Amino acid sequence: MGKEAVRTAIQIDFSKKPYEQPGVHNRWHPDIPFAASVKQGEAFHVQCFDWTGNQIKNDDSADDIRALELDGVHFLSGPIGVEGAEPGDVLVVEIQDIQPFDDKPWGYTGVLDIAQGPSLLDDLYPEAIKAVWDFEGVFCSSRHIPHVRFPGLIHPGILGTMPSPELLAKWTERETKLFDYHASINSPLQIARLPQEKGTYAGSSIEPEAYAKVAKEGARTIPPREHGGNCDIKNLSRGSKAYLPVYVKGAGLSVGDLHFSQGDGEISFCGAIEMAGIITLKCSVIKNGVKDFGMNTPMYLPGAVEAHYGPSRYLTFEGISVDEHGKQHFLDAKVAFKQAVLNLIEYFKQFGYTGEQIYLLLSAAPVQAHISSIVDVPNSCMSLSIPADIFDFDIMPKEGKMVKMDMGSCAYLTKK
Repeated sequence: MGKEAVRTAIQIDFSKKPYEQPGVHNRWHPDIPFAASVKQGEAFHVQCFDWTGNQIKNDDSADDIRALELDGVHFLSGPIGVEGAEPGDVLVVEIQDIQPFDDKPWGYTGVLDIAQGPSLLDDLYPEAIKAVWDFEGVFCSSRHIPHVRFPGLIHPGILGTMPSPELLAKWTERETKLFDYHASINSPLQIARLPQEKGTYAGSSIEPEAYAKVAKEGARTIPPREHGGNCDIKNLSRGSKAYLPVYVKGAGLSVGDLHFSQGDGEISFCGAIEMAGIITLKCSVIKNGVKDFGMNTPMYLPGAVEAHYGPSRYLTFEGISVDEHGKQHFLDAKVAFKQAVLNLIEYFKQFGYTGEQIYLLLSAAPVQAHISSIVDVPNSCMSLSIPADIFDFDIMPKEGKMVKMDMGSCAYLTKK
């Protein structure tokens, strides 16, 4: 007897706004009603908007990036109840497949305007920019970043379970303390996004009283937390497994923010190659796994599907904890990572690329970042490696001045 057809547990309609969809939400809260339920061992499809809820266009302007309505994002599909899942269990989520919609074979990488939120290089690239990527089977290429083509390691940026009331309260307490401590010295956007009623959506079946509670208390989806959430782990792709702690009966699994590809760090924030798509999942439950495994945060087992480049074909750039102004920092891995990024960008300008193009490419392509050293005071050492074979020309260092090519440009803001 053959297998049954895989059913779609969550379906979305692109002719309607995300706020009109029954199986979509944009906050974490235990009172959000389940939009679907599945059995253990059952394979099922989940359709997902891109993280912005269809706000970005396939065009040559970054005006839509600057105009993003960020109070509502991320738009997630779910929550999905899993039969037999109880608090204290571990939910095992197997990612069987992820694909773009047939009629949407494209995605995008962007940098937000500095007024919208932080990115690693927002002091150098403060205005919105964008690159659109076209998909051809497993490969992608961009008219905005020419001479580059690579296979995607498709993955969900966000995969998580619903928090209990106690865990939700813990998140709010600690993030509020952090916000209050730093608010006088940093922009609020660079600290944390606290619960906010504006932009809240909790599905179309929620009762008014419950909605008011979610709007007041619901956690924003920006950071990763104990339940999973916005982890942006590029190797959590097809064939991989996520082990997520369960905090409410039925687990309340939600997924979204699908990426066709991403470099380690997703440095431009609106980074990776963002896309709408369909993810196929299968769930099982390990009873009492949280206690038995000593779990505080999720675990992941990468799948076997990944593009492989020879170890000698990665050109690697180093960064240390000395910033671009010459200031010494103490074992600061972020400063070191930024310097590795800047060193790589400067190198690739010799071929004719703009800094903006390489900045976007580093968020989208399968670059590898490593903490090479974090003990040798006062400098941490970060390494950033880019596969040479994603380019259709030789990028390796050699004697003689490189002849610059016409690389076009990424999509900029419309100047008025």
